[in-house]
Amino acid sequence: MPPFTSASRVEHIQAPVIPIVAQWIRETPGTLSLGQGVVYYGPPKTIGKKIQEFMRDPALNKYGAVNGDFELRRLIQLKLQKEEGIDVSLGRKLMVTAGGNMAFSHAIFALCNPGDEVILPLPFYFNHEMAIQLAGCVPVLVPTDANYQLQLGRIRKAITPKTRAIVTVSPNNPTGVIYPQEDLFQLNQLCRRKKLFHIHDAAYEYFSYGGNIPSNPLSFPDSTSHTISLHSLSKSYGFASWRIGYMVYPEALYESMRKIQDTHLICPSLIAQYAACAALEAGKLYSTQQLPAIQRSRDIFLEELSTISSICQVPESNGAFYFLLKIDTDLSSMELVERLIREHKVATIPGSTFGLTEGCYIRIAYGSLQETQAKVGIGRLVKGLQAILG
Repeated sequence: MPPFTSASRVEHIQAPVIPIVAQWIRETPGTLSLGQGVVYYGPPKTIGKKIQEFMRDPALNKYGAVNGDFELRRLIQLKLQKEEGIDVSLGRKLMVTAGGNMAFSHAIFALCNPGDEVILPLPFYFNHEMAIQLAGCVPVLVPTDANYQLQLGRIRKAITPKTRAIVTVSPNNPTGVIYPQEDLFQLNQLCRRKKLFHIHDAAYEYFSYGGNIPSNPLSFPDSTSHTISLHSLSKSYGFASWRIGYMVYPEALYESMRKIQDTHLICPSLIAQYAACAALEAGKLYSTQQLPAIQRSRDIFLEELSTISSICQVPESNGAFYFLLKIDTDLSSMELVERLIREHKVATIPGSTFGLTEGCYIRIAYGSLQETQAKVGIGRLVKGLQAILG
């Protein structure tokens, strides 16, 4: 390797696309973003009291517990038991992390040796692919069907002696689909039989529409020994910059997880954990009472997109706050995204960053927009697509 260069394992990892899109937005004042996946609301006001409590105790400025603050872990355990009937004490462990992305990276480092394979349904969440590659492992991409649902037969055929884990995200980023409980159960059982780990990302667990209820594989029978569930407060509680998430994992991985957490983080930010306690005390209701406003933006998007069905396919999406659109054009997704920003002042995320290299796809997000902004944003997108595609 030539001197003064970065490690080869980093060179082939895709560059984060959001900063690129952000630069185009900065160069085009007045652009309205339908890109980044955040919610329009902030965290509960009660976090202010928790932070004041924190500031009054000088001892809290020292390092905290590697696995996370005891009170926060207690509240998370209560949440899992109450909402999903999941008992963390039975062969499982709980760890607080600096967001869901760190939890995923911890899982990959704990499970996989360099060269091992991890199956990712396509399209994938880009940070998952990046973490797998950084660990020296191989992402194996298995296409979903035309509606972005899992194809269990193709996943089964993709398993090799090097396969170590299969990843699911439901509700899904980037597609917004919710995987049926039966499909997740069959996949979880496949992992058990094949002695593979099932890594499930539940970051969008509270965001569902039309009576569709997401399932968590932790609640399935015989799932304890091989299932890892990742969670985030970023979306549910408008908490993205605080970087608090958590993971539930098999007890057998306890020492490995502690070593990884201590190396990467020492401990999660204590002041953010105190704030997270206030969020969990507010509970699921805090998030779900925001859903009607997000639903209104979602309905506005769907109504406008229906007017351009000849050039834009919108597969059904009942979760998270995304639509992944298939656009009828020979333009690449990056070219289309740049033109939409520079010519029509509306930003989206190119499908290529989610692994979709054939055809033109763009992801649009509606969680950050209230009704008035939603009308403006989707109006610009529809008019922009019509103008560019003729």
